[in-house]
Formats: sequence, structure tokens, C-alpha cells
Amino acid sequence: MIASVIVPAYNAETLLPKLLESLRSQEGLTFGQDYEIIVVDDGSSDLTSAIPPKYGAQVLTQPNAGPAAARNHGAHAAQAPLLAFTDADCIPAPDWLASLLSPFADPQVIGVKGVYRTHERGTIPRFVQAEYAHKYERMNRLPQIDFVDTYSAAYRRENFLSEGGFDERFPVPSVEDQEFSFRLARKGYKMVFQPQAAVYHHHDRTLAEYIRRKFGIGYWKAFLLRQMPEKARGDSHTSPTQPLEILAVGLLGLGLLLAFFHPAGWGLACLGLAAFLILTMPLRRFIQRYDPAILWVAFFLILIRALALGFGLVAGFLSPKTKMRSVNRFAGTNQQD
Repeated sequence: MIASVIVPAYNAETLLPKLLESLRSQEGLTFGQDYEIIVVDDGSSDLTSAIPPKYGAQVLTQPNAGPAAARNHGAHAAQAPLLAFTDADCIPAPDWLASLLSPFADPQVIGVKGVYRTHERGTIPRFVQAEYAHKYERMNRLPQIDFVDTYSAAYRRENFLSEGGFDERFPVPSVEDQEFSFRLARKGYKMVFQPQAAVYHHHDRTLAEYIRRKFGIGYWKAFLLRQMPEKARGDSHTSPTQPLEILAVGLLGLGLLLAFFHPAGWGLACLGLAAFLILTMPLRRFIQRYDPAILWVAFFLILIRALALGFGLVAGFLSPKTKMRSVNRFAGTNQQD
């Protein structure tokens, strides 16, 4: 057996059938011979545990502890030397697993990151996909990466277990996968980007969903930055201009606030706006090429992104470390920045 595919699932009975159907019929590999499927039911209250056996998949159960603990549970039970991860709300492409595993032909590679795609045509989902595509374009130029998120990811089981797996102190889908890959990169392990390893996903449908997710990313990123402050400058997935965009929006907001009391505030606001326009120009130019029909809303959504991430970061830094496991699920997110 080559690979074990691990899926954490929480109240996912309606999502699992399509996922498992796609996982059972991966091109170039034989289910049950070349790879196994392990679904870890993370304390669901619905019929999640009843679905995997219908598709020949193994099911493990645990009290609700979050996806980090669920993935680790699956990794310990896995039979194969390679661990592949995806999420219950994803549908892998027919060649996903073969593409995801191919970089392991290089014995130096211990981790691989794939991509999101979507069939959705709404404005918000298309903007989210454009964001990802812009990040992927940058990653595709790098010989190795430091950022692997688990909607489409694989690791060598030996390395995964020896490094302790995902940090189970993260109780909701957040940045537990980022933290693990950053930890591996610190030690000099080689991880690579594989743009052919695609899973299809339903992105945020509304502006409220988008804001909530970005706030959650910012909130949990604050906890991560306490451990790894060097990542405030960016990583292989996050543009180095993005932290500066947040600062520029903060400057804009501060200027507008001061303008109520002193005319000099307008100058500060203009400076913040000018900096924001310059910093976001590469993304807006990319969107003009990638999906010009959404360019009209791009500036507004990029501004909203910076605000939501900024407020999330502030909330996270103000929250005491002891709240890491008890925080309200409002700060959870199932996607990555």
C-alpha cells in the first residue's frame, strides 16, 4: 500500500458521499490495494460514522477535539508510508492522489501541497478563487515552500509522526496546518508545491462568510505569530505585501478618525489610501488577467480582507494564551489565508 488518505469529519454526513465516491476512483491507483481511506469522526452528532463503511473506507471515532487531533488520530492508524489529507467539504479531481504523490519520487521531499479549484460562478467565490490563484502563481516559481494546508496535502508518515503531527491546542479549523509546515521548514525539510493536485471546493458564498473566515484566520494567526514571529513578514503562500496592506488600512482608518478633530487627519488618511493602492496593485492586475469580470469589486473586497484580518489579529493578540482551547467557534475557519 502506497498511501493512506485521511479525512477529518464533523457532522459531515451530507458531504461525505461525494467525497468518498471521488476518492474511491482515483486514476492510476487501485483503492484497497494502493491506498486506503480513513475517515475520523470528530464527535459528530449526526450519522457521519455510518457513511464511510458504505464506501469501503475505515472510520475512526473520537470525542470532539478539532481537526488537528482527528488528523493525528488517522495518521497513527494509517498503514501506508505516505499520508494524504483532504477535507470533508472537498471533491478531489480524478488524478488528485496520483498527482499529489508524484513529487515523493524525490527522496528529499517530505511534504507536498496541492490546490483549490471551484465550479462556482458567484462574485464572492470567484474572488476567493482569484486570491488563491494569485498565491499559487507565486508558489509555482519556488523550488520549495514552507506552507502546506490540508485541503490537499501529503507527508511522509515517518516524518509526520517523528515531528509530532499537528498541534492539537488548535481546537477548530484554523492555522494548525500552517504551524506544522512552518515547524518543518524551520528544521530544513523540503516541501514542494504541486499545482496538478486539485480538489474542488465551495468557497464563501456571501460577504458575511468571507469576513467571518478572514477574521478567524487573523485571530488564530496571532497565536501562531507568538510562537513564530518571523512569519509576520510573510511566507511562501502569503505575499510579503499583505501585512503592509493591513498596516496601510490601519493608517487610513486612523487618519479618518483624527480628521474629526484635526485637518491633518486627512493627510494621514490619504497617505494610507495611497499606500494601499500601491501595495494591492499586483493582485488587482492579476485579477484583471485572471477574471476581469470581478475587477469592479476587487478593490472593495481586498479592503475588506485587510480590515477583517487586521481586526482578527488584534483580537487574537489581546486574547490570553490560556484561551487557545476555549475560544468561541466564531474564530474558526475551514480555509487558509
